[in-house]
Amino acid sequence: APSPTTAVPYMSVKCIDVRKNHHKTKWLMPWGPNHCEKLKDFDEAVGRQIEANDIVFAVHIPLPSKEMSPWFQFMLFIMQLDIAFKMDNDLKENAEITLDVSLAYRDDMFDDWEEIAHAIEIRKLKCTFGSPKTLESEGRHYDCDFLPFMEIGSVAHKYYLINIRLPVNERKGINVGIGEIKDIRLVGIHQNGGFTKVWFAMKTFLTPSILIIMVWYWRRITLMTRAPVLLEKVIFALGISMTFINIPVEWFSIGFDWTWMLLFGDIRQGIFYAMLLSFWIIFCGEHMMDQNERNRLSGYWKQVGPIAVGSFCLFIFDMCERGVQLKNPFYSIWTTEVGTELAMAFIIVAGICLCLYFLFLCFMVFQVFRNISGKQSSLPAMSKARRLHYEGLIFRFKFLMLITLACAAMTVIFFIVSQVTEGHWKWGDITIQVNSAFFTGIYGMWNLYVFALMFLYAPSHKNYGEDQSNGDLGVNSGEELQLTTTITHVDGPTEVYKLARKEAQE
Repeated sequence: APSPTTAVPYMSVKCIDVRKNHHKTKWLMPWGPNHCEKLKDFDEAVGRQIEANDIVFAVHIPLPSKEMSPWFQFMLFIMQLDIAFKMDNDLKENAEITLDVSLAYRDDMFDDWEEIAHAIEIRKLKCTFGSPKTLESEGRHYDCDFLPFMEIGSVAHKYYLINIRLPVNERKGINVGIGEIKDIRLVGIHQNGGFTKVWFAMKTFLTPSILIIMVWYWRRITLMTRAPVLLEKVIFALGISMTFINIPVEWFSIGFDWTWMLLFGDIRQGIFYAMLLSFWIIFCGEHMMDQNERNRLSGYWKQVGPIAVGSFCLFIFDMCERGVQLKNPFYSIWTTEVGTELAMAFIIVAGICLCLYFLFLCFMVFQVFRNISGKQSSLPAMSKARRLHYEGLIFRFKFLMLITLACAAMTVIFFIVSQVTEGHWKWGDITIQVNSAFFTGIYGMWNLYVFALMFLYAPSHKNYGEDQSNGDLGVNSGEELQLTTTITHVDGPTEVYKLARKEAQE
C-alpha cells in the first residue's frame, strides 16, 4: 500500500473585501473566473489606505486543476504564520491571535459556495527570534510553531474554500501586539486513496474469516455437556470485538457525508484494545497454579478495573477533541494551556500505564512458565503416550504465550507511536514517519492472533473409543481418560488448564 497520508502545502491569497458590512455569506476566491481583488503585501494596503479589517486570507482546496475525493477519508489542517520583526510593532509575550474563520464547499466550479462552518477561534503564538531585536534585524521572520487549525472527518465534496479574517479592535485588545503578519500558510493532510482501498479490501476480506471461525468456535462449546468456562467466554468476547472493528462500515463513507466516522473508528479501536488487554490478564491468570478462586470474572477486578478506567479516560479525551469537532471543525483541545496540559497528561499517563501493564504481563507469563516447568518434572513418571501428549500440549502453550508477549509488545509500540504521529503536528518538534506496512501489519497480526486463539482453544470433539486408543497406545483406561479433551467433569477448556486446576486443588 502507498504511505497512509499526504501533506499538501497551501499559501493563502490576500483578498480585499471593500464592503463595509462584513457579511459572512460573501466568499472570496483566490483564483479562477470570479477571483477577488488581490494584494501583493501589506505595504500596498497601507499605501492604498486599506484597513486590516478589509483584508481576507483565502485558501482554495485543492490546488488548481485538482479535486478532492471521498477516498481521502479526512482532512487535517495546520497553520503557520509568517511574522516579521518590526521595532514599532513587536510581538508581545504570550500573544494571542484571534481568527474569524469560515469554511465552504461546492461540487462544481460554477456552483455557489455552501457554508459548512464559521467560528471565531483564539490561538496562542509560540515564537522565538534568533537575532537581537535591533533596527538591523527589522524584516527578519520569527520562528513560530505550527498551530492546529481544522479537522474534518469526511471529504464528501470536490472543492473547499477557507476565508480567514484577522479582526483588529484596539479598544478590546483584539489582534494587538501580534507582530507584523506577512503571510498565512496552511498544510493540508489527508489519507491516500490507494491506502484507503487496501485498508477497505483487508477489512472486507477479514470480516467473513473471523465470523466463520466464531460460529464454528461457539458451536464446539455448545456441543459440550458442561457450561462454558470463563476463558472460553473471554475468547468469544474478543472475537466479537475483533468482528466489530473489522466490519467495513467505512464503505458508506464513500457515498455519505458521515463526519463522525473518525470518532466511531476511535471508539471501535478502544473497545478492542480494552478487550485484548483484559483477555491477556485473564488468560495468564487462568493458567496460574495457585489456590486463588478462578473461573470467575470477579476474581480479576483488580487487574481489569484499571483497564476499564484508563479506557474511559481516553474515551472522554477523544470526545473532548473529536466530539466537539463534529460541531466546530476549527476547535482543538491543544489551543489552550489547560487543554494542552490535559491532553499531554492523558497521553503520557496512558503510555506509562501501558508500559507498566506490559511489565506486569511479562511477570505473570514468567510465573506461568515457572509453574508449568515445575509440573514438567513429574512427566518422566508417566507412561510414554501420556508423557508425549503433555509435552506436546506444554510446548504449544509456551509457544502461544511467547506469541502473546510479542503481540502485546507490538500493540503497546503501535499505540504510543500512533499517538505521537497524530500529535507531532500539534507539538511541533517531534516527527515520526510511519508507513502503511506498520498499520496493515499490526491490523493483520490482531486478526491472525484472534483466529489462532479460537482455533487452538475450541474444545475438541474427538472421543477415542477404548479399543482403538488402548490398542494403538497401549495405555490403561485411567491414562486414556487424560488423553481425551472432552472430560466433562473438569472445568477447563484445555489440558494445560486442567493440569493447572488439578495442581491447585491438590
